[in-house]
Amino acid sequence: MTDHDDDYAERLRAKRAEKDRAFAEARASPLPPERRDDFDGLDYFDPAPDYRVEATVTLHDDPEPIEMETSDDRTVRYLRVATLRFDLGGDTHSLHAYRQEGADSDDLFLPFRDKTTGQQTYHGGRYMELSPEGSLADGDRVPLDFNLAYTPFCAFSDTFSCPLPPEENWLETTVPAGERSP
Repeated sequence: MTDHDDDYAERLRAKRAEKDRAFAEARASPLPPERRDDFDGLDYFDPAPDYRVEATVTLHDDPEPIEMETSDDRTVRYLRVATLRFDLGGDTHSLHAYRQEGADSDDLFLPFRDKTTGQQTYHGGRYMELSPEGSLADGDRVPLDFNLAYTPFCAFSDTFSCPLPPEENWLETTVPAGERSP
């Protein structure tokens, strides 16, 4: 690891500790109150610089609506607004980026599954978010940091309904980065 990687790992650990505190103490925590006293933090993969990649953006001029199944057997409608292509582990992969229909934010939602899903990570998949600085254009390069992949709240409580990653976002690779199974 380089000094830059060490700095990144320290910042990531600090961010994780802050999230752990919020899970244990915040009123809006996804943990049921009776589980908070015994909570000693989320389980994470070690920070892994190789899982910080750059992706090339392909925008969809006419975003296609996608019905995503949810953890409570409903569906929720998203728009497929972009495709992100990136190299990971020597292969090229892609993830589709979504925005909830009617959302007024430029943030993109990237639900995904990989070969850790259901074994080392939550069986319903994990999420990442991308908050672009300004408008995206075809060919833009954006950072994807799988170390920030997180478990949806429905893994902690049935009171949450979480979109499940559509099959088009099932990666045929192992991504041992981010949060592990709760």
